[in-house]
Amino acid sequence: MTDDQRGGSGPADRDAPDVRIVHLDGPTFRALADGDLAAANATSPVPLPAYFAGPDWRGVWRMRSRQVAADPAEAGWVTGVVWDRRRALAVGRAGYHGPPDAAGMVEIGYAIAPTHRRRGYARAALEVLLRRAAREPQVRTARVTIAPDNEASRRLAAQYGFVEVGTQWDDEDGLEVVYEVPVEGPAPDAFSG
Repeated sequence: MTDDQRGGSGPADRDAPDVRIVHLDGPTFRALADGDLAAANATSPVPLPAYFAGPDWRGVWRMRSRQVAADPAEAGWVTGVVWDRRRALAVGRAGYHGPPDAAGMVEIGYAIAPTHRRRGYARAALEVLLRRAAREPQVRTARVTIAPDNEASRRLAAQYGFVEVGTQWDDEDGLEVVYEVPVEGPAPDAFSG
C-alpha cells in the first residue's frame, strides 16, 4: 500500500480516520450485486459487513460488475471499499466511475454506511481519491455529482475547491448538481484539508 491509498494519516490529522481504498474484483462485484454476502466475502480482500450486500448499494455493484466484466482493467479505478485501517473495518465505498475520459476527467463517488457517518470517513476517502487523481498524468479534472438537498456533501466538496458547473439527470439518483475542480499533480499534500 502506498500513501495515496490512505487518508487522514498526516501528523495534523491524528484524530482523523486512517483509510485506504481497497479494490474489488469481478467475482466480488457480482456477489454483491446478487446480495450474496457469503460469496462476496469469499473473494473480497477485506471482510465486508451485511450493509454492503444490502438493497441500498446493489445498483452500484451491478453497474461495477458489468463494467469490470467488459474491461477488467477498470477494477483498479472503480468503486472499492473504504477501509478503516485502525479499526480493521469496512465503513463505506469509494472510487471513480471509471478511468479518465478523453478530456482527462474522473468522476468521484463515495458513500459511507449509515452507522459510520459523521466521523470523517467521507472526507478521508475524498482526499485519497484526489491525491491519486493528482498523481495520474492523464487526469486534469475531478468531478462529483451531489443531490441538491445534500448540504453536507456540498459543503465538503466546496472545501476542496469544487465549483458548480451544471446539473444532470441520473436514472438511479435523479437530479444531481455537477461540481468540478482542476487537478494539478503531482501534489501529495495538496488535499490535506
